[in-house]
Amino acid sequence: MNTPRAFVEPAAPRPIATPAAQRPSGWWLTRPFNPPLRDWRGLRVWLVGASSGIGAATAAALHARGAQVLVSARSASALNAFVAQHTGAADGTRFTPQAWPLDVTDAPAVARTAQALLQQGPLDLVLYCAGHYREMRATDMDMADLKRHLDINYTGALHVIDAVLPGLIARGQGHVSLISSVAGFRGLPKSLAYGPTKAALTHLAETLYLDLEPLGLGVSVVHPGFVQTPLTAQNAFTMPALITPEQAAQAMIGGWASGAFDIHYPKRFTRWMKLLRLLPYRLYFPAVRRFTGL
Repeated sequence: MNTPRAFVEPAAPRPIATPAAQRPSGWWLTRPFNPPLRDWRGLRVWLVGASSGIGAATAAALHARGAQVLVSARSASALNAFVAQHTGAADGTRFTPQAWPLDVTDAPAVARTAQALLQQGPLDLVLYCAGHYREMRATDMDMADLKRHLDINYTGALHVIDAVLPGLIARGQGHVSLISSVAGFRGLPKSLAYGPTKAALTHLAETLYLDLEPLGLGVSVVHPGFVQTPLTAQNAFTMPALITPEQAAQAMIGGWASGAFDIHYPKRFTRWMKLLRLLPYRLYFPAVRRFTGL
C-alpha cells in the first residue's frame, strides 16, 4: 500500500464539511449548479496530477486557505518538494500536505491509495489534473503515444473516479472536478491525440453531473485555455491570452465558490472558443484553417 511521505495529524477535531450538505436551492435558471465551495478550512482535497503546473498551483492556493491537501503524481521528488515548501501552522489554521506518489495508469495502485486516504477521513474535493500532451497530426500518427494520451488523460480519471465514488455516494457529500481543455470543444490541427481525450473528459463530467447531482454531490469540468505549464512549453507558436498556473488556480477556486459546473479561463479567449463550437462545419473548417494557418 502507498504510504504518505508527510503527514501531520490535525491538532483540533476536523470541522464538519459544508460544501455539499444540501443541494442548491432557488429558481432553476439562476441557482448554482453545485453546492458552492467557499470555506476551505479543514476540508480534505485530493489533487491527482499535482507535481507541477495547474495542479501544483491549485494545491498551494488551497493549502493557503486552510485545506488539508493531499497531492499525487508520478514524481515523488516533486511531491516531497511541495510538502517541504508548504508546512502546517502551529495554530491549526493550515495543515502540512501529504504526498502520495501514484501512477494513474495503475488501477490497483489508485484503488489502494484512495482506500488509504479514505481511512483517514472523507474527501471533500477530488481534482483530476493529470495530463499528457504531444502534438500529433494524422499524417504522422503514433499509436503508442495515442494510447498514452488515452491512458493518462481519460482512463486514469476513470480509475480515480471508480476508487472514490462509492464513498462519496454513501456519504452524500463531496465534489469531483475534472480538468479538460478547450481543445476538447471541437477538432483542432495537431490535436489528434490530445483533443479527443479532453472531449471524452467533458462528456464524462456531463454524464456524472446528471447522475450525481440528484444525490447531493458536486461535479465540475474545467476548460483552460493556454496556461504556462511544462505541457504547453513545447508549443512553438504564440499562445493567445496565456496565463500563469496561479491565475488558473484562482479562476478554478472562483468557479467552485460560485457553484459552477463549467469553469473556463481566461474568458477573453475561452468565450471565442465557445463561439467556434457553434459554427456549422461549412464555416468551422475554413475558420480554423485561416486562424491556425494549417
